[in-house]
Parts: sequence; C-alpha cells; structure tokens
Amino acid sequence: MGIQNFPAALQPIIQQGFLEREFETALKSRLGYRLVADREEFSVGIGETLTKTRAGLKPSITTPLSASTNTNLDNGLTPGNWGVEQYTISLNFYAATQDLNMVTSRVGIASQFLQNAAINGEQAARSLDELARNALFAPYFGGNTRVLTTLSSAGPAVFVDDLRGFQTVFVNGVQQSVSGGAPLTVTVGADVYNVVGVTPDPINVSTAPNGVSGQLLFSGNVSVSDGTAGNPVKAATASSIVRPAQRSTTAGLQATDQLTMSNLLDAVALLRRNAVPLVEGLYNCYLDPVSARQLFSDADFKQLFQGSSSANPVFRQGMVSDFLGLRFITTTEAYVQNHPSITGLYVRRPIVCGQGALIEGDFAGMAADDVAPKDSLVNVIDGVAMVTREPIDRLQQIIAQSWYWIGGFCAPSDTTTTASTVPTATNANYKRAVLIEHVG
Repeated sequence: MGIQNFPAALQPIIQQGFLEREFETALKSRLGYRLVADREEFSVGIGETLTKTRAGLKPSITTPLSASTNTNLDNGLTPGNWGVEQYTISLNFYAATQDLNMVTSRVGIASQFLQNAAINGEQAARSLDELARNALFAPYFGGNTRVLTTLSSAGPAVFVDDLRGFQTVFVNGVQQSVSGGAPLTVTVGADVYNVVGVTPDPINVSTAPNGVSGQLLFSGNVSVSDGTAGNPVKAATASSIVRPAQRSTTAGLQATDQLTMSNLLDAVALLRRNAVPLVEGLYNCYLDPVSARQLFSDADFKQLFQGSSSANPVFRQGMVSDFLGLRFITTTEAYVQNHPSITGLYVRRPIVCGQGALIEGDFAGMAADDVAPKDSLVNVIDGVAMVTREPIDRLQQIIAQSWYWIGGFCAPSDTTTTASTVPTATNANYKRAVLIEHVG
C-alpha cells in the first residue's frame, strides 16, 4: 500500500511523520505494571507457546571431606545435580480499529486523524498494562484463600473462595495437576491436610479479582472446626501476602487496617530474604493514590520526615518518592474491590516487585516484510503495531486506523531457590513480588 493511494490532504502529514510521533507519545504514557516486565523476543517459526528452563543452584557444602572416605575412584564423593524449573509464555493476538470518514470529517480532518492515533495509542498502552497486571497478580494471589461454607460434618471436600495456587504442584520443576500421586500440603484452619483434587464451581462466586471459586478435595477428612466459614486456607507453597495486624484472610481485614510503613518494610524484608534482585537499585512498589495517601497518616512515616517536611519533596509535592528501598509508582489500574464482609469498605492491593517478577514476550514477526510490506503504513512503536489503511470503499472516503500486538506475559517461578541455597528463603513458589492487602 503506497502513500500515493491516500487523499492528498493526508499525504503531507504522513510524510512528515506526525502520525508516528503522535502514536509514540501516547504509548510512552504507560500506566506502570508493564515497566517491571523483562522484555524477550518471541522468535518466528517456533509455535505459539514458548517454554523456558531456569537452572537452580546446588546446596552449600559446609562439612569437610573425611580422610577415611577419600578413597577409590570417587574419592568418597556422591555426585549431585542442580534443579531446574520451567515457565511458559503463550502468544495471543490483541487488536482494535477505528474508521475515519474523509467527507463527514472534512472540517479539521488533520487534527481528528491525529487524535484518533493518540486515542488508539492510549488504548493500546492501557490494554497491555492491564494484561501485565493480570499476569503479575494471578500467581501472587495463589495459595491464599478461605473457607466459604461451613462443613456440616467432617468430610474430604471444602468449598473455598479461590482455587488459584491449589490446582498444581511443581514436580522436578514442571507444574503438574494435584493428584493422589502429587498432593499439595495445605493448612486449613489450624491443621495440615493434603489436597489431591480441585473442582471449580459451575457459577463462579469468588470475591478475589479474577478468582475461581470451587471445591478442594483432600486425602482425608477435614474437621468441622477447621472447615468453618472464614477460616484461612493456605498452601505450603503459597505466595507471601502482607496484611496489617497480621490478618489471616482478606475477609478478616478491619476498618482500621490501613497501609503503614511497617507493611512496606515487611514486604521489602521478604524480597531480601529471597535474594530478589533490585530494579535499577530499588524495588518497585505499585499502588493507587488512596494507598499512597494513607502513608501520610502513618505515625512512623511522619516521624521519618519530622523536622524536614517543608524542604522534603515527598511532603512539598504531596506524593511519595524513592525511600525505604522502594520506588513508588502510582497507578489507577491497581485492584480495588468491595470488602467481602463489611459493607462500604474497599480492599486495596499495593504490590512490591523485584527484577524478573514479570516477563513480556513480543512476537518478532510483527514487522516482517510479508506482514508489513515496505510501502505500507505499518509502524511498530514499543512493540505495538499501528496500521493505517487507505480508502478501499466504493467512494474512497473511509480510512481505517488500527493497532495490534502479538505477545504474552507470564510470572516465572523460583522453586529452585530454597533454604539449602539461600538460607533465609521462604517456601513460596513465586518469590519475586509481595502483595499487600489493606482497607481504604
């Protein structure tokens, strides 16, 4: 498609690159979550799913080799291997379009043409940011839920608010569905049980964002005292969630459980325990404006800046900055939900991330010559393709402005990082982010 096929009124705009610059400006106004993703190129010709393998470490050796066993060909040594784990990125196709009628939009056509491009860019940026948010949060909700329905008598099946984190276990670094041969250790109430199966509800009633309500099947009977509605259900490999006052579930949060500096320090400590690398010298904390505002009411926070509030940019600008080892990034895309059990309250969820918490795979073939010929108007900006199609209707009046992206996001696990390689490590499958839940 050559530029000569477009109306003369648009050719100067396109030739001077105004359209591309307008689209690029909108894309750079990212909302936050995509910023933490490590970008990887998804090569052409390898299918729609890419499985990557991450090598673990070997345990430390602190016992000296005994002279009495240093014999024979093996010198008394037993060969050991390092573990592996796998994560998968799947390609998906996302796109949107908008038409512009040259006749009905004749007045101010150039500005509307550029405005369409800007709006398309904002839509693309917001869409990718929400995809990144969903992929980041899903595993960090995992393994943390509560009993929905009290058992009438001891039994092996318990209805819970969210099945995520209970459906699979890692076996030799590969996720497998829970079963009798691959059970998952779970604490229900005060006691420990083994999950051997899950059954999603036909009608989802989960209160968690994108949650999946259903039934956990255990290898033995769960007592009524443990299977009482509201009791916490936590997998042995559950992701870390920080809540004020050590609340055990989301529904247990009270009106006074607001975000504090102590919660942030706990999250940073968990990441440091797991030796999670920093993102350009700091951990990223994504939070909504209400969460950020609550910090200014926290006594520890105010004491930190006592005597310097007039000169400190944190107070002078009325916004949080870089401190506590955190880079604060406010976003309007943070998950906010109605409190599960207290009317009028909302649950808010800041998340603290280290490097590698999220991976973005961009398909390398989007700008290939057979997809976007040299004389076509297809510009790839920050991994997103903008397409402007010439008028092909009978009257040659309607042009189409579209965008598309081919790629995917995933949150990789860190099951090979254990106390044998990092003594302070937690048992969570996913260690590179910590979720904070509070009321606001």
